[in-house]
Amino acid sequence: MCYIRGLYLTPFIAIPMSSDFLPLQGIDHVEFYVGNAKQAAHYYKTAFGFQSLAYAGPETGMRDRASYVLAQDKIRLVLTTPLQPVSDIAAHIFQHGDGVKAIALTVPDAASAFHETVARGAKPYLEPHTRRDELGEATFSGIHAYGDTVHIFVERDGYSGPFLPGYRAWQSSYNPPVTGLRYIDHMVGNVGWFEMNKWVKFYAEVMGFDQLVSFDDKDISTEYSALMSKVMSNGTGKVKFPINEPAEGRKKSQIEEYLDFYKGPGVQHIAMGTGNIIETVQSLQDRGVEFLHVPTTYYETLTDRVGEIDEEIAELGRLGILVDRDDDGYLLQIFTKPVEDRPTVFFEIIQRKGARSFGKGNFKALFESIEREQALRGNL
Repeated sequence: MCYIRGLYLTPFIAIPMSSDFLPLQGIDHVEFYVGNAKQAAHYYKTAFGFQSLAYAGPETGMRDRASYVLAQDKIRLVLTTPLQPVSDIAAHIFQHGDGVKAIALTVPDAASAFHETVARGAKPYLEPHTRRDELGEATFSGIHAYGDTVHIFVERDGYSGPFLPGYRAWQSSYNPPVTGLRYIDHMVGNVGWFEMNKWVKFYAEVMGFDQLVSFDDKDISTEYSALMSKVMSNGTGKVKFPINEPAEGRKKSQIEEYLDFYKGPGVQHIAMGTGNIIETVQSLQDRGVEFLHVPTTYYETLTDRVGEIDEEIAELGRLGILVDRDDDGYLLQIFTKPVEDRPTVFFEIIQRKGARSFGKGNFKALFESIEREQALRGNL
């Protein structure tokens, strides 16, 4: 156990594959249920620089839905829309708006992942089964997580196609340049009042995760609102899931606003890593992505708080990029405004220069910025 600026951190310990009952190889893809997948795909290509990868729909034998798969480096997004007004997908969108349905995890054995997690208390979502086409086969299974969110286990070693069986390559004449997004650093789930420890226990006991770090309402609070958070990580550190719950405050917290508009627990934001955050954020801003901004006074004492950094402070201030340091280095981060009309899902852009933490030093400035947006919406 080590201590970093008021936080207890559990070191990453690589667990041998033979002793890890759920050996996760990483996040395979993230599936959104959306009202219009064709238009959503155009947005993520135009605004974020994702590239066309694969498609499934009526033309490929998928009768009830259409799915567009986008990729950028190691990130894969699946955007799925229903083709009929009465379906589980349509009901999900009606309840939550556009949002994350499935966090898919790559595993060496999807059947084993299912049986191991169900034996430890997971609620089954998808029984193990194998899909095949002319390019090979892949095996899938799944379990329920918080709210209507699910985890899908994907065993894809036997497949050589562009994505997964049932999808065809998606050729498009419209392919804006990439923006430098490389991988999913972490994904944050918002849960209801007094539910955080329940889901921390779920990830610990059902999926074998460790608690990496914990924040309470003293760490994450402003004059008006507060929240609590615990970060769960698998043994290799490849998959990290912070879990947030509301805390008592004078006014409505960002977590309460999310729960009100998403109508329950769900994925709040996806943090995407980049190797050059200045170039990436500049590109995203040029394409119309809207970011939260902190007051310029944040940068006046930045070097006093974080020490010397490689980047020009003026450049960070111009773009609104935040900086924080821990014992292993520093990180740079910035958060978009919600990408839906409902104030729910948003994205974080992050560049790590050694730091393994999550920007505790930025919490107050960040959440005051979020509160300003909440006030404009009349939800604070």
